Amino acid sequence: INELTSPGARFYLGMAEDADVGSNSLQGYELEANKYFTVEVKESPDGSKSAELVLRHSLDRETEQSLRLMLTALDGGDPPRTGTAQLWINVTDANDNPPVFAQDGYRASLREDAPPGSTILNVSASDADAGTNAHITYGFGKMPAKVLQKFLVDAESGTITLQEALDFEDTRAFSLAVEATDGGGLVAHCKVEVEVLDVNDNAPEINILSLSSPVPEDAPVGTVIPLARAHDPDSGRNSLQSYDLSGDEHFSLAVQAGPGGDQRPELVLAKALDREEAAFHELVLRAMDGGDPARTGTARIRVTVLDANDNAPVFSQAEYTVRVPEDVPVGSTLVSLTATDADEGLNGQVKYS
Repeated sequence: INELTSPGARFYLGMAEDADVGSNSLQGYELEANKYFTVEVKESPDGSKSAELVLRHSLDRETEQSLRLMLTALDGGDPPRTGTAQLWINVTDANDNPPVFAQDGYRASLREDAPPGSTILNVSASDADAGTNAHITYGFGKMPAKVLQKFLVDAESGTITLQEALDFEDTRAFSLAVEATDGGGLVAHCKVEVEVLDVNDNAPEINILSLSSPVPEDAPVGTVIPLARAHDPDSGRNSLQSYDLSGDEHFSLAVQAGPGGDQRPELVLAKALDREEAAFHELVLRAMDGGDPARTGTARIRVTVLDANDNAPVFSQAEYTVRVPEDVPVGSTLVSLTATDADEGLNGQVKYS
């Protein structure tokens, strides 16, 4: 009897035979007490009495797969005599149970450098039905194409694997909709949250701010010069942690916190400049993260020194002695004087008087 059979359904059981007659012959039937079935007597015009099994309560194969009930036929003699038969009732399955996942939701973590083919986790569902109604296949529900390209679920085992490389800096988490479908078409759903773990695969990137105007050579010690900004797409310890400056003792490094909490390095003039000694200064700025191993970004910086008029003209000789004949013609060149100025541009142009 199928478990979805409606209460009230009748099943003919046949008829017991009794060789006696009259009141000593078959009078009725009794069924062993149970919560599902009763027996009723069906009397034919010729007086024969058959038994019918009547379903009074809905069956559930998942509760009871079969029943064994004793059917008794009674006559009316004194004392009465009985005959028995055993009823074996097999409850056949109907697809009345959907699959059920072992967990309402699943969570997994995966490093962003995990190779394609890596196993993420196994989802598991069960079905209380039997046979093909209990056979479960797994698949993904409706999801963006980008997500479907990244992951694969095995239809039979429920194993979810990685298909394409991950990138923490692109996507930090995925939400997968997984479906379990039984042989009768009933479906269960669950969510799988996949967290992508950062790997230190990016070095800090330094963007040098334009040193649009040279530093005057007479700038006072302590002058601050905005220098650069750095960015590291990694997170946590793998992100930008510190700066280092090398190359020239005239400058030191200060780091200020920006509006967004980022670190902004600045040059600080640590020693007086002299353009006549050095017209520019070469520096190396390094930005370092805290990964293991750490990664470093490097930028080379040239600071140009702007001239100040801090040098007077200097004659090639402090004194010139010239001997002139008294009959020298007017207009004759007597001597050439030379003066130089260590400054540049207009500051280095010399005029004589």
